[in-house]
Amino acid sequence: MKDLTRRDQIAGGLAEVEARIAAACQAAGRARDELTLVAVTKTYPASDVRILAGLGVGDVGENRDQEAAAKAQECADLSLTWHFVGQLQTNKARSVVAYADVVHSVDRIRLAAALGREAVHAGREVTCLVQVALDDDPARGGARPADVPALADALAGTEGLRLGGVMAVAPLGADPVKAFTRLREVAGTVRAAHPEAGIVSAGMSGDLAEAIACGATHLRVGTALLGRRKPFVR
Repeated sequence: MKDLTRRDQIAGGLAEVEARIAAACQAAGRARDELTLVAVTKTYPASDVRILAGLGVGDVGENRDQEAAAKAQECADLSLTWHFVGQLQTNKARSVVAYADVVHSVDRIRLAAALGREAVHAGREVTCLVQVALDDDPARGGARPADVPALADALAGTEGLRLGGVMAVAPLGADPVKAFTRLREVAGTVRAAHPEAGIVSAGMSGDLAEAIACGATHLRVGTALLGRRKPFVR
């Protein structure tokens, strides 16, 4: 049997992910076009991004600025929406704003202010999501649910930024349905004050069905699309 090409491998992964999304949408009574698949390409080369784009994937996620900036530059000729999905320090705001269309991980007002300043300086408007902490692990980032409304208000009022909604990662070892149900509640609170903030970024390779059942609009999928992580080499 002939070895699969990298395009064949990625096309197979994409087909499997799409089948899982379709089944979850059917079970939840939702339409596929309610979901945006964000292909998380951290540790994978720009050539994989090009393959994904050729297969019709238009949203790409990264979680390390240095790697993301390089790949975004290499793929500047492609019509892609770039999502920054990792934890972000304020001193990286200028770099991230240069390429990211959506930042999923805003968890403090100081970071929102930094992103806004850099967006205005760059003449861009960046969509930002409030990252919600669903556990007590500070290493994973996120604002406490009680602090989310104030942070959402601050984002909405920051020039250069657009409040898009909320994001969360299900706690390790926890029931994802319980976690994503809590996120749905927080998202509803945000939408009550900001009706335009309809994005709910939740669900990854292992829990995308649960996220879809709980109202996710954006799925951040890497391993199921591209295989097991490997060291990034430019």
